[in-house]
Amino acid sequence: MNNQIRTYRLAQDYGYQIDSSRPVIGYSEMVTNEICISHSHPRGQLIYATRGVMNVVVGNNIWVVNPLQGLWLPTDVEHQVTFQKDVNYYSVFIDPSAMKGLPINSFSFDIPMFLKQLIFKIISFGTNGNLTPSQKRIGDVFLDELALIEPSATFLPTTNHERLQKVVELLLNDVASKNTIDYYAEISFMSTRTLSRLFIKELGMNFSDWRTRLKLLEAIKRLGEKQSIKEIAFNLGYETTSAFIYMFKKHLGKTPSNYILEDQNDSDKLSA
Repeated sequence: MNNQIRTYRLAQDYGYQIDSSRPVIGYSEMVTNEICISHSHPRGQLIYATRGVMNVVVGNNIWVVNPLQGLWLPTDVEHQVTFQKDVNYYSVFIDPSAMKGLPINSFSFDIPMFLKQLIFKIISFGTNGNLTPSQKRIGDVFLDELALIEPSATFLPTTNHERLQKVVELLLNDVASKNTIDYYAEISFMSTRTLSRLFIKELGMNFSDWRTRLKLLEAIKRLGEKQSIKEIAFNLGYETTSAFIYMFKKHLGKTPSNYILEDQNDSDKLSA
């Protein structure tokens, strides 16, 4: 496999098609090691993948989107998407005329089976031509379901603050690090108290919680890549597998094994 990340643009085009007679446009394809460079478009967008993992950057937030989640992007939101390895990519673009009542902020969410089925149905309509009355009704149901989605906590805030950004980059580049906040304060030439305050002010959480969130998102990414739970725990710097499982269940309400099982069950239902 070619591991070089390439620029991806094709699906962006549908985000710019303004046409109230086609309130929803669905698109899908297999994408491998691609990056959709930072852009925005007048249509809102739901992003989903039945296989693989996507990293999505919106402003100072990073989302890791796996097959159990979708990502919602309102109108004219600047975003960048990186497709890790092989991704079965699905997207629905929503015309500005149909945005009333839909969420006004970007977020990831646990995607219900019914919404997935509606996505696949809309994609089956194709991207050209007029919609039939039946297809329009399905589009209306999709928009009703989309209005009900709620954010999950699986995002990672980042920052443009120069001094804090250096610490964030060090942590991002060494997810297994066990260094304390004192270590990062020292190498950043600031006091521990100052660094602690910066985390809360700029990122909305303390150092420990932010690093735990980082490990959680990396775990989700690695589970999507089919790595073993034992391997993930070791690569994230946990002394034992049980310590990793405890962290995962505490924040997501399920063990990594159940998380994987839910993904497999959904895939089985979709292929049935």
